[in-house]
Amino acid sequence: MTEATLEPAITEIKPIPDVHSPALDKALAYRSSIESLAADLVKGGLRNIFLVGSGGGLLTHEGLQYLMETRSARLATFALSANEFNYRAPASLGAGSLVVLASHTGTTPEVVEAARFAKSRGATVVAATKLPESPLAQASDVAWTYVDDWHEGDPKQICLMLLGLGLLKETGEMGADEHAAHIRTLQALPDALLAVVRQGEALNRAIAEGCKDAPVVYVLGAGPNHGTAYCLAMCYLQEMQWRHAASFDSAEFLHGAMEVVREDTAVIQYLGEEATRPIDERAKTFLQKYTQKAYFVDSKDFELPGIEASQRGFASHFALDALMSRLSQHFEIVSGHNLKNRRYMFKVEY
Repeated sequence: MTEATLEPAITEIKPIPDVHSPALDKALAYRSSIESLAADLVKGGLRNIFLVGSGGGLLTHEGLQYLMETRSARLATFALSANEFNYRAPASLGAGSLVVLASHTGTTPEVVEAARFAKSRGATVVAATKLPESPLAQASDVAWTYVDDWHEGDPKQICLMLLGLGLLKETGEMGADEHAAHIRTLQALPDALLAVVRQGEALNRAIAEGCKDAPVVYVLGAGPNHGTAYCLAMCYLQEMQWRHAASFDSAEFLHGAMEVVREDTAVIQYLGEEATRPIDERAKTFLQKYTQKAYFVDSKDFELPGIEASQRGFASHFALDALMSRLSQHFEIVSGHNLKNRRYMFKVEY
């Protein structure tokens, strides 16, 4: 990779927009059709759900996976990387299966193949992706597309959560009042996330500055926020910044990886408000004692305007994801390395 082929350095961070992304509004507008699909699936004998993607697309499912695993005894839910799904060929995949795929570009070959493979086995295939003409959208039974790029929140996550909530309502595992409260939360999220990103600017700037010279950055999270940690470490720091980084579930960090921690070890931890929060608090206590370079992004430190107190746990994962995405732009500024630069991805056959 020569300097001539690199995208130029970004010297000023993009300002936070005044209004939320229209992509989130478009995702919310799918509610009626998504809930109709959920009703049809349950009435048709839905048995299990497979959440499939690659890289960031796979991590998009973390919130839905957490919701279904903690709330549904009726629908077995599995999350698999696309090529693992293709080569494992799960024995329980078939009629009565729902395969949910997520990919921003809709062009990842193994994800498109997963859609085709699932349909060949008789499963219903739905996808959340950017463009309706993409190979993934074309290979799926239903595709929720959003066209516009987003700057806070992820329209794919909104669509997937509408699906999960609809399924829980139809199976009777979530009552009408609770379902309505969750829907109000999703509807309030676009403005709430924009507010959270504004509130987090100073913290994100401090994290990027504090970690810019670290030889390796460890990123932690528990529950659905393990996906947040994974995405920052792999998709943003490794892929888009060419930095050494690793992510860990906060619980597993204390069973081996903690041994590498010294007083100058850089660690970023995401703490949400779900049932798994005690896992994060335990790891935080350790980090506060043994490293001077631990940075904590805790949803409890942020106002979530429009979000009911009882819904903060549900909303916290979305908030942390939005903060994590904005942090990547701060890393871009302090490193001078454009997030669009790649050595191999989109450049070579692999």
